[in-house]
Amino acid sequence: MAAMDRIAEPWGSRSPYGSGEAWPVRVDTHLASGIAPGEVDRWVQTASLLHSNGDAMDIAVKDERIVGVRGRAVDRVNHGRLGVKDLYGWQANSSPDRLTRPLIREGGRLVETDWDTAMNRIVERTQQLLAEQGPSAIGFYTTGQLFAEEYYTLGVLAHGGLGTNHVDGNTRLCTATAAAALKESFASDGQPGSYTDVDHADVIALYGHNVAETQSVLWMRMLDRLAGPNPPKILCVDPRPTEVARHATVHLAPLPGTNVALMNGLLHEIIANDWVDHAYVEAHAVGFDELVKMVKDYTPETVAHICDVPAEKIREAASILGHAERLLSTVLQGFYQSNQATAAAVQVNNINIIRGMLGKPGCGILQMNGQPTAENTRECGGDGDLPAFRNWSNEVHVKDLAKVWNVDPMEIPHYSPPTHVMQMMRYAEDGSIRMLWVSGTNPAVSLPELPRVRAILEQERLFVVVQDIFLSETAQLADVVLPAATWGEKTGTFTNVDRTVHLSEKAVEPPGEAKADLDIFIDYARRLGLKDKDGAPLVKWDDAESAFEAWKECSRGRPCDYTGITYEKLRGGSGVQWPCNDENPDGTERLYEGGKFFSTPEYCESYGRDLVTGAPVEPTEYKALNPTGKAILKAAEYVPPHEIPSEGFPFILITGRTLYHFHTRTKTGRAPQLQAAAPDVWVEISEGDAAVVGISEGDLLEVTSPRGSVKAKARITDIRKGVVFLPFHYGYWDTEGGYEPEDAGRAANELTITDWDACSKQPIFKTAAARVEKVSAADGPSPAPTTTASRPAGPAAASISPTRGNQSAEADEEFAQQSAGGTL
Repeated sequence: MAAMDRIAEPWGSRSPYGSGEAWPVRVDTHLASGIAPGEVDRWVQTASLLHSNGDAMDIAVKDERIVGVRGRAVDRVNHGRLGVKDLYGWQANSSPDRLTRPLIREGGRLVETDWDTAMNRIVERTQQLLAEQGPSAIGFYTTGQLFAEEYYTLGVLAHGGLGTNHVDGNTRLCTATAAAALKESFASDGQPGSYTDVDHADVIALYGHNVAETQSVLWMRMLDRLAGPNPPKILCVDPRPTEVARHATVHLAPLPGTNVALMNGLLHEIIANDWVDHAYVEAHAVGFDELVKMVKDYTPETVAHICDVPAEKIREAASILGHAERLLSTVLQGFYQSNQATAAAVQVNNINIIRGMLGKPGCGILQMNGQPTAENTRECGGDGDLPAFRNWSNEVHVKDLAKVWNVDPMEIPHYSPPTHVMQMMRYAEDGSIRMLWVSGTNPAVSLPELPRVRAILEQERLFVVVQDIFLSETAQLADVVLPAATWGEKTGTFTNVDRTVHLSEKAVEPPGEAKADLDIFIDYARRLGLKDKDGAPLVKWDDAESAFEAWKECSRGRPCDYTGITYEKLRGGSGVQWPCNDENPDGTERLYEGGKFFSTPEYCESYGRDLVTGAPVEPTEYKALNPTGKAILKAAEYVPPHEIPSEGFPFILITGRTLYHFHTRTKTGRAPQLQAAAPDVWVEISEGDAAVVGISEGDLLEVTSPRGSVKAKARITDIRKGVVFLPFHYGYWDTEGGYEPEDAGRAANELTITDWDACSKQPIFKTAAARVEKVSAADGPSPAPTTTASRPAGPAAASISPTRGNQSAEADEEFAQQSAGGTL
């Protein structure tokens, strides 16, 4: 066993392996200072909460406190490894500023109260609005960090009990396009691929996916393949010099907002060179002729002009894709939060389909998620979907769901798609939505165009309920604040990107009077007296396991079938991939083996949309297009972004994440090692642009868009020319001084535009126009990490101290020779 500073070495030591071999086990452990492994009272099973990879781990408990974590060697996802947010983020649970009692607004101030008073106030306002306006007055906006049992309960009470169509999650910001792209290509959500495809692939293509920072354990798996025999080729599409780009065989850095043009160019080359599996396409896909026509004019030279990428690099990338024998494609925010998000992500699917690269080891697609339980939000009806991938446009599906819930089908709103969060904010702004219940998310920092968002949330006519573990920027604007339990303080299941279901057991009691989100939702439903059509309680479960059993029954026969999974099956061993049922009792490693899809008109989750306009495809159109349930090749023309650079705003602003923080830092900012590694906002600019503007490393800059401005220190990097980057994590909460409203000018979303993708309704965070001006000279380097895509470049780089942790950042690594078990 060896100790390592995992802030300085975030991906740890290498354990090389070759194609088709089992990924070696490496168990990572981090305990609080002074605690030895033998002093731990008990280890409690869970998985990660601060990213979407689903790393399995055990929580160390001593004297009824969480004192550390270790990776689970037997789990199929991580084989014992943990990322930096896993290793240190648990410390936020015991932060002294946890919410411990309910709060209500009195005389303009939030004051402590008891649960009955807080819940009665919510119930009274609910009943008043139902009487005055009906269900359309009430909206729910949740997170991607609760458990499946909690999302399902929320979906039942909101859709089946209240009858509101206004239900969405902050998964709209990170993973809505993943779902939309899968629905367009396969008529259903559900990731085709498996993490084990990394073990077999000879080409791994990452499109707008900074896996090194967003799913760092998955990147460890890729690094170990790269270090072993027969390493895969890496294609990276990203305007920033990420660690993925630094390891890439080919790195394409297109102008943000031009992804569809680039993808059409790659498809043009693959088709023009006949790198197409025609037998697979003929047997298992529709739409090939239309795709050929669309991409015909997207020659490498044409695309090079649009994307500002050399034509020869486009040809080289296409050749790698076209000659791959086992192709794994992954996609994330660089596509999802940019112009034409769904259209671009669908073109990635198109490449795998026309190459016949689905349902086989090393051949897969992972339209990645950004949050640990984003998949559950979509599956369970906690966002803009009906539970278990039912089709809201299919009356038979609605009737089936009504049967499961024992309600009248007309009580389930399905007259239009469920309302996405940006439209909910518009309704709240207009006064149509008059109560908004926010659980586990912080829209006052994470939504675009923050001045507008804050003004909406501050309206006196809008009754805001916030359910959270800290008094976040959003909670400070609420009328009622409910203290919630978090990971390690409650029990439930959560599902990661490759459909692996994990059980998270309760390890310790929540602080004070905080309650599990499940208990809060059940209490609300019962206080409202929500009933089924026979007069029995609509929500018939009272704890996590009984809620899971109810969810399983709802999933029966649907693509995400959980009926073969039990809490007992999840205890002690590895997570299990859905569908898991009588037919697949051990789970299912890959979807769509042998060209069998969920896309028949009677079964599919969605009939699709027009990729440019977002207009829904009518059922009759879909039946005519795809009567036998094949994969759908959908073409899209390139359309320029709505906001482009100009003389007054010459740069393209993109936002994103850094390795050491998650979302708005409500947890990671309270973990000392993570906060010290990235303590404040910065702005990345290229060497060439910095020279033109007269900027040096560490200069204080003002970045301005047509909507606002942010001040941040400059980090000069190898980012592509014409682009500036801001991390979006920083609001007006400061670890030194608490919540300081004057610090709002460091939130990247002060600058972003109110605009969203036509199909997925995901906000566009990566194509705003901006200008950059120097405010004052540097008094030191920027606070950006040196270990990530923010690595400094230029003359000053050598003088910048590398990012390091102190002694408290040391974690142990223990290598093992045996197989990790599970499906390899």
